[in-house]
Amino acid sequence: MRTSLFLCLVLAAQVSQAQDAVKPRPSPMAIVSNRYKDTYTKITYSQPHKHGRAIFGALVPYGQVWRTGANEATELTITKDIKINGLDLKAGTYSLFTIPGKESWTIILNSDLGQWGAYNYNSKLDVLRFDVPVVPVTEFVYEAFTILIDPKNSKADLVLAWDRTKVIIPLQFQDPTP
Repeated sequence: MRTSLFLCLVLAAQVSQAQDAVKPRPSPMAIVSNRYKDTYTKITYSQPHKHGRAIFGALVPYGQVWRTGANEATELTITKDIKINGLDLKAGTYSLFTIPGKESWTIILNSDLGQWGAYNYNSKLDVLRFDVPVVPVTEFVYEAFTILIDPKNSKADLVLAWDRTKVIIPLQFQDPTP
């Protein structure tokens, strides 16, 4: 009898785990990428949705480190050295954190990968940190947190947008040496 009960509990747990595995995430994973000549840029993040909530200054507090999305910390991968906001960034993969503010955001590229959220964020592992101004969005509302790469030949704008707020981070790609 005990063995049967134990087997039933084990099977019930396995069925529950299998059902959890097929449920869609409330904040689905998204990937945005860009290629300029031999430089490939990829950003992997999770897209939280507004769902009628107040976002910046409420759900995402001002002045606090944010994972820049939902679930795992957002990650930026580049295959060649670039300039980001005029600063040199070596090829590699970085966690992308931000500190949202009303007028500007602090952008943080950090070497600690595979983090869940920003709970264990360590500023000692920051590779770059800089500020960019907030651009108010008046024409429509971004329902889902969205990251875009808007290419312009050897330059691109990395855009982070949600609700009625966006920030633009300039990227500069290097032409390959002959």
